[in-house]
Amino acid sequence: MDLIVAKNRTDLVKARGEGSVALVPTMGALHEGHRSLIREARVRADHVVVSIFVNPLQFSPNEDFSRYPRTFDADLEACRAEGVDVVFAPSADDMYPAGRQVSVQSGEMGTIVEGAVRPGHFDGVLTVVLKLFNLVQPDVAVFGQKDAQQLAMIRRMVADLDLPIDIVGAPTVREPDGLALSSRNRYLSADERQVALTLSRALRAGAAEAVALPEGAAESVPARIRAAALAVLEGAAPRLALDYLVLVDPATFAEVSESYRGEAVLAVAAKVGTTRLIDNAVLSLDPA
Repeated sequence: MDLIVAKNRTDLVKARGEGSVALVPTMGALHEGHRSLIREARVRADHVVVSIFVNPLQFSPNEDFSRYPRTFDADLEACRAEGVDVVFAPSADDMYPAGRQVSVQSGEMGTIVEGAVRPGHFDGVLTVVLKLFNLVQPDVAVFGQKDAQQLAMIRRMVADLDLPIDIVGAPTVREPDGLALSSRNRYLSADERQVALTLSRALRAGAAEAVALPEGAAESVPARIRAAALAVLEGAAPRLALDYLVLVDPATFAEVSESYRGEAVLAVAAKVGTTRLIDNAVLSLDPA
């Protein structure tokens, strides 16, 4: 069956078929990372729906909404190549009709780490994701681990609002040199791209410290992880402007204590030139 492009709610209802549905929400400008999400969705449901919608609610006035890449024709070709059944590409007016008053509030977790740098961002993310869930009615939704706090927030919303949807987190896809794939990478000059590689190098340096310390060691594992990653990032200053480097609990995004043991996320955000990038690594802090 050829790809169906639904431009509004009515088209989406007409396109709905029998069987299970997996949703891959995107803002378009699809790259290999998005395609990996689509492939993950394909093995989890009978039908795959990809949404393409640049959500204005998650951009603050000083962010790059108008600059965000829009490559709709190329996105459709990528979806066809991956066997997507339906692309849902609504307009902003269709998603947010005039007079809208009710939105999702992301709570305390939406105000820390990425939420502290981008106030209101996660309110916008959760509002559009909930609307997509209600419109598409998927059984499964697939998101990338690269947006780790977003993934945690969506899992929290699904749990808190009792949504009957399985949330799947798919691994971050990287270039051969380690740079995490992002729609914003296209804005990096050749020199800036070399600076951007500092993010993945810092994460690898931190991961190398994610081992139990010898008995009697003065410095904790979390402290060693942060120090190793920060040393790499500081070496790229001032060309890399750091927003944050944190080691957090993957479920709450609260900073881990020095005695913490278990899975943790080492997350970083920085600006290179005019391009803001995020990245993270999932680490296991084993007990001594």
